[in-house]
Amino acid sequence: MVYWSMPKSARAVIVLSGIFLSACSGGGGSSSPAAPSTPQDAGTFSTEAETARFLTQATFGPTPEQISSLTGTSASDWIRREFRKSPSRNLQYVLEYTRSERGTNDSGNINYEGKQSPSFSFWVNAVEADDQLRQRMAFALSEILVISHGEGGNLFDLPVPVADYQDILVDNAFGNYRELLEDVTYSPAMAIWLTYLRNRKANNSGRMPDENYAREVMQLFTIGLVELNPDGTARSGTSGEPIQTYDNSDVVGLAKVFTGLSIDQESFWRGFKDAPIDAQFSRLKLFPEYHSEVEKAFLGTVIPENTSGEESISAALDALFNHENLPPFVSRQLIQRFVTSDPSPAYVQRVAEAFIGGSYQLPDGSRVGDGRRGSLEATIAAVLFDDEARGASARARNDFGKIREPILRFTSWARAFDAGDVRPQDSPLLWNTGAPQMLGQHPYKSPSVFNFYRPGYVAPGTESGAAGLTVPELQITNASSVAGYTNFMTFYAFAYAANDRDPEEATSFIPDYGDERLMADDPQALVDHLSLVLAYDALPSPTRQTIVEAIDQIPLTSEYDDEYDGELMRISLATLMVMTSPEYIVQR
Repeated sequence: MVYWSMPKSARAVIVLSGIFLSACSGGGGSSSPAAPSTPQDAGTFSTEAETARFLTQATFGPTPEQISSLTGTSASDWIRREFRKSPSRNLQYVLEYTRSERGTNDSGNINYEGKQSPSFSFWVNAVEADDQLRQRMAFALSEILVISHGEGGNLFDLPVPVADYQDILVDNAFGNYRELLEDVTYSPAMAIWLTYLRNRKANNSGRMPDENYAREVMQLFTIGLVELNPDGTARSGTSGEPIQTYDNSDVVGLAKVFTGLSIDQESFWRGFKDAPIDAQFSRLKLFPEYHSEVEKAFLGTVIPENTSGEESISAALDALFNHENLPPFVSRQLIQRFVTSDPSPAYVQRVAEAFIGGSYQLPDGSRVGDGRRGSLEATIAAVLFDDEARGASARARNDFGKIREPILRFTSWARAFDAGDVRPQDSPLLWNTGAPQMLGQHPYKSPSVFNFYRPGYVAPGTESGAAGLTVPELQITNASSVAGYTNFMTFYAFAYAANDRDPEEATSFIPDYGDERLMADDPQALVDHLSLVLAYDALPSPTRQTIVEAIDQIPLTSEYDDEYDGELMRISLATLMVMTSPEYIVQR
């Protein structure tokens, strides 16, 4: 409806932007020499463009007010303030929603809408919460330590454990990775997702402990599949092949550790339906009679027989946490989520060193982190303030940058234009954005424990693939998702979310284009403004000129339609064209 009502030239530009996107897969060429390790932050908030760029990396999207107020201030002060902010949580929202009239059916049970409430809470916090860095870090962690409440999965009917898990990531976002691993292990949501809830020890009839969590906690959450050097590159054996970190005997040994866990009730067999609601968000309970008491051997660690369940879990997590693979394995993925898809080994090593040392020196000379191995506060500071994140030389390389995740594209739009009342429950498109014809991604609804894309994904048939670059987001970038994203953003950018709706609900996710309306009669000023707030002023002159020419053809008034809003049409089309441009899609 929107697309075909546009001028032909505008339609052509939108189509071409999708074509351009398919070609901008990260570029080829070799990497430049690694940047020095000393953080250089003099330019972080020196201009509005640099401020917007930093906030694009560190938050769910900059707002015009933030760009203006932070420019000229200290980025070191900013991140310390972010570390001190109170967390915006999810559980209370979900508990209240699943007890509300909208979230329950006539029998008082949670209905389909109520089951979507963890998504509602996520969107609210991503767009409106003040603790933006914490929320972004929690989202990044959710793509490493994955659960999913996708429809048809084993968590969809249990929104409360999902919200509790969201809060585990929020609360631990600046904490210690070892403590995060423990909270994740004892969370009902993870136990349900990876099937170790009520996992029992072996018996004489051939029953063996479930191995799901044992395998994934090694492969995905801690050490990965191959041994790593301190800079994240793979170690090679005598014949040049990568060295595996573990084999099936390690999985079997570790699986014995995660036995005897069930919900916090008097009976091991009691389920959520028969238990008080707080059992769904309480730490799991260890039932000794179901825990394997035999010796447990894995990764060179031996836990003696008759060690208690809690002690066994603690020893196992200690072994994984202290494995030499863990710092570069986690550090590289965090760099990918915030800054660049194929970070240099030197960048990975510097961040890993901050993880190991638990401390990082900010540009103003102060330090963050508590000095303990695994400090996520020190780690995220190292990710954001490293020279490769901030320096102009790295940014100029054609192997630097990342594709903006679809979720982050939508939230950046919503934050840039103060998108009305943030009530996702009143915007059905946001209930499930995972289909390719939508965003192609939905928070906490990945199709598997492997997330939406693998951190080591190299796209076949692309320039980035030919150069051997990892570009994870290309795994969900295809002809369907490119067109789907354009159509999805058309609905919101043109304020169609207000159409055919209850007037009381018609303000949800409707953009406030008040500032932009003041520029609607000056296409060049409008495009320059949008380039700043959406793309940290990265749009080159030819792209800007193409957009200017397209929107200049849209009349501001109509003698045939009293309700025609030419200002809105110009602003909406310009916004959509910026958000489908390669310079916006590829974050650099």
